[in-house]
Amino acid sequence: MSDARFGDLGARLASAAVMIVVGIGALWAGGYVFAALAIVLAGLMGWELFRMMQPDTPVNLAVAHGVAAAALVAIFSLWASGVVALAGLLAGAVVLAWRLPRDRALFGAYLALVLLAAHGLIVLRGDFGLVWVLWLILIVIGSDVAGYFAGRMLGGPKFWPRVSPKKTWSGTLAGWVVAALIGAGFAQATGAGAGLVLLSVLLALAGQMGDIAESAIKRRMGVKDSSQLIPGHGGVLDRFDALIAVAALAWLAALIGVMGMLIGPA
Repeated sequence: MSDARFGDLGARLASAAVMIVVGIGALWAGGYVFAALAIVLAGLMGWELFRMMQPDTPVNLAVAHGVAAAALVAIFSLWASGVVALAGLLAGAVVLAWRLPRDRALFGAYLALVLLAAHGLIVLRGDFGLVWVLWLILIVIGSDVAGYFAGRMLGGPKFWPRVSPKKTWSGTLAGWVVAALIGAGFAQATGAGAGLVLLSVLLALAGQMGDIAESAIKRRMGVKDSSQLIPGHGGVLDRFDALIAVAALAWLAALIGVMGMLIGPA
């Protein structure tokens, strides 16, 4: 394990262990505890995104945007739902992005994704239950771990070298395979339809694109990490970039009825 390819593995595993304990505890508790965690994460992501994309502005503005992001998720998750929540969160992202001096569209689009993801996790936990949020999280973790090891051990052609120079096709495909296996396992255990396997792969792809989207923003802004809050992982956005896309897509699938058709409500 002294191989340089795995030099950051220790810090990554230690941080991951802490995040898993906190995440599982909040996921198990559900209700306001889980909602609080999602709201706090949305605030941290909003702070990181503003700080990363507007580095020359006063620090208090980044904090204000983080607080605003958390407040939007809280308001539209606890006192609204469905299309009303979708419209409110999108409008909130537009308003927060409107007064930025540059990169308004990019900031607004990614902030909207963050808000939808945090809201989606809260709604999915409440409407579908612990098992199905755990399914989402396992897809993210499983595809990430598979991609990490397959990419470093097998190497090969890069998936999108201009945007994410470390991501390989071998790691990407390994992530899809593991996601399919997770979907098959949950389908077998819960009696859900075989379509869950395909949805699991699509969600894994969404997670990988979420990773690439954040990498593109970092490359545009000339930074390595969104912050240094999590040892071995960088910032909150760096660690949860895949989950952002997965949760947002899963909630939109629930909103249009796809999730309900496959797995039904809790």
